[in-house]
Amino acid sequence: MFWNKRIVVGDGERGLLYRNRRFERVLAPGVYRMFDPLGRVEVVLHGIAQAEYTGRDADTLAAALGDRVHEVFSVADVGTDEVGLLSRDGKLVDVLAPGTRKLYWKGVVRMEVETVALAQGLELDAGVARRLRQLGHLDRVAVAVVVPEESAGLLFVDGRLERTLAPGAYAFWNFRKDVGVETVELRVQSMEVSGQELLTRDKVSLRVNLAGSIRVVDPVAARTRVARYGDYVYRELQYGLRKAIAAKTLDELLGDKASLDADIFGHVRGQVAELGIEVLGVGVKDVILPGEMKDILNSVVQAEKAAQANVIRRREEANATRSLLNTAKLIEENPVLQRLMELEALEKVTAKIGSMTVFGGLDGVMNQLVSLKAPAISR
Repeated sequence: MFWNKRIVVGDGERGLLYRNRRFERVLAPGVYRMFDPLGRVEVVLHGIAQAEYTGRDADTLAAALGDRVHEVFSVADVGTDEVGLLSRDGKLVDVLAPGTRKLYWKGVVRMEVETVALAQGLELDAGVARRLRQLGHLDRVAVAVVVPEESAGLLFVDGRLERTLAPGAYAFWNFRKDVGVETVELRVQSMEVSGQELLTRDKVSLRVNLAGSIRVVDPVAARTRVARYGDYVYRELQYGLRKAIAAKTLDELLGDKASLDADIFGHVRGQVAELGIEVLGVGVKDVILPGEMKDILNSVVQAEKAAQANVIRRREEANATRSLLNTAKLIEENPVLQRLMELEALEKVTAKIGSMTVFGGLDGVMNQLVSLKAPAISR
């Protein structure tokens, strides 16, 4: 009796029987008595509620069981070009990397492994991606990206462009591949070139601020033909501005700003057209002159305005004199008009007099009026 060993295996357990440290068989739940006078029998109990076999001798155990291994375990044998989707009672719980081999106890829970060939494509099924995101495993096994509206995604695998992604959510396996996704914005973008110190053709120093608006129309060209298209467009705006300013005098710049904008626009559009970038507009916002140049220009403007005012004044005086001359000719040629003018003059005089005594009739009044005005004119 002392040489018998009593072994109890619970309902949620399995026992692995080793004799002389060599695997012999799997013990199902129950009570066992074994004759072991020399202590050569060892039983290792494993709880099967967690399902995964955690022993270090999984490969040795599978080889020892041979074809019977499927009676005790669910075998996950994932190829080097495959990914395993591990389900527990029909629900996805984990992802097995390529080349993984694991054993899962049969009995308490049902463990299943579905293999997905990487050669068929790196993109995850939308349902699988959602489940892995819920479990918190998605970022560990895949590259997840969301391409917003008015944007395009560029998928690179091992440094090579694979395809363009429309707006939406995507996930790609990152096993054995270097997967990356870059997002290119397709909306209109504004660019500012500020504080540019430039010289005009007549050697006048200016500070100019420039604004432009661009839009990416070919994201593949914008990403692959130039390292950073934003920096490239900024430099071309600078070059175009310098070229246009250097070709004009200060008077030409201030007098025709529209042609300056057109020159810069034409230069930049020609330089970026093959990069998949459309230039929508370019405009000079501010032209800032040095303090002394401002004073000179203000003096010039004041002189020009004063000269214009003198010209207008002389022209109006000439027009008034010409009108008086014409009026005098009409009065001289028309006695009736002359009489009317005399009456009008009399009306203006009498309007300022409270009372008047008339002698000699209307002719006497007119004669006296003329004789009174003559000395006043002589003074």
